[in-house]
Amino acid sequence: MLSLSAVEAAVDRVSAVARETPLEYSHPFSERTGAAVSLKLENFQRTGSFKIRGAINRIATLSAAEREAGVVTASAGNHAQGVALAATRAGVDSTIVMPKHAPISKVKATRRYGGRVVLHGIDYEEAQARAHKIEAAEDRTYVHAFDDEAVMAGQGTIGLEILDQRPEVETVVVPIGGGGLISGIATAIKTQRPDVRIIGVQAEGASSVVESLEKGEIYTRESVDTVADGIATRSVGERTFEVIQERVDEVVTVSDEEIALALTLLLERSKALVEGAGAVALAALLEERFDYREGEVIVPALCGGNIDMNVLTTVILRGLVQMGRYLKITTVLKDQPGALQGLIDIIADQQANIYAIHHERTSREIGMSDTEVEIELETHGQQHAAELLAELRSNGYEVEVQQ
Repeated sequence: MLSLSAVEAAVDRVSAVARETPLEYSHPFSERTGAAVSLKLENFQRTGSFKIRGAINRIATLSAAEREAGVVTASAGNHAQGVALAATRAGVDSTIVMPKHAPISKVKATRRYGGRVVLHGIDYEEAQARAHKIEAAEDRTYVHAFDDEAVMAGQGTIGLEILDQRPEVETVVVPIGGGGLISGIATAIKTQRPDVRIIGVQAEGASSVVESLEKGEIYTRESVDTVADGIATRSVGERTFEVIQERVDEVVTVSDEEIALALTLLLERSKALVEGAGAVALAALLEERFDYREGEVIVPALCGGNIDMNVLTTVILRGLVQMGRYLKITTVLKDQPGALQGLIDIIADQQANIYAIHHERTSREIGMSDTEVEIELETHGQQHAAELLAELRSNGYEVEVQQ
């Protein structure tokens, strides 16, 4: 099993390239939860993710022959960038296999860091299968995204930083995809401070670890479906699962809607841009997926900030819906002058702001003299949205909320 000495040995290698990222106390989230919340801002790391740590440590352990032959890996994006940068800095040729639908921003960044990108498969597992074929054909060294001791040890340097930056920490909350990050952090912390809780968090649509722990053996999902593409793996690693079983106290899940809310709140309240995988730890805290007491010192790890701008737009909109700040409604009006004005007057009286209005006159579900109206609104919160809907309905409008 991964040892503390392996993590400590990685420190000098990792620090030569990676940054020691900030650990900042969050007044907004401490007030919201009642805990003493400090955010580990690994989204400020080089390449925008913690993955550079493990990649640097693994590349540093290559033999002369392995360096000459080059490396290959598979990744949804963050590990890809880490390996590309680490290999380029070390003068090692790198080939990176990424799923066909990997975020465009991550594909472009990987190429900028010097990696040769091959797009293949619908998810990480299919990309990994292609990478192993390249490994065999070109005699390259495969750099696993998580199930590798050197990679795990590199990620574990985050745990050492947390203990140094916040010695009084009581609970650390960590995202889980394949398990490399939490294995490293848990090893760094639990072997020195067994009293500190380690809570793992997965997206509901990629909950292989939760299911593996329930079964007592590694479980592979048939598919994954989550906005948190950085942790969208069908299965946990063999080495990482062993560490998780031994050193992680609890693993919980959060929904994509809860991830979107956490991401939006981080943007608005902490001015921190994170990707879906980077928001899951905070989402678990906000949704009280695990028990904690008033004033407990909790550190959610924000593991990355590489979110595609198109995805960000969708996620923010979902987050605003969850906060009650965005409302889309439909209703049917008579297709005659003044009908829309009455509806708008009520909306204005309720102090809601109209983003857009759409008319649909051709639907077979409405009368020939009717028009279906869809209105996008800015509201002040859940209570305000509820009051607006109640007022519209009390005035005889049959209003449906569009999710």
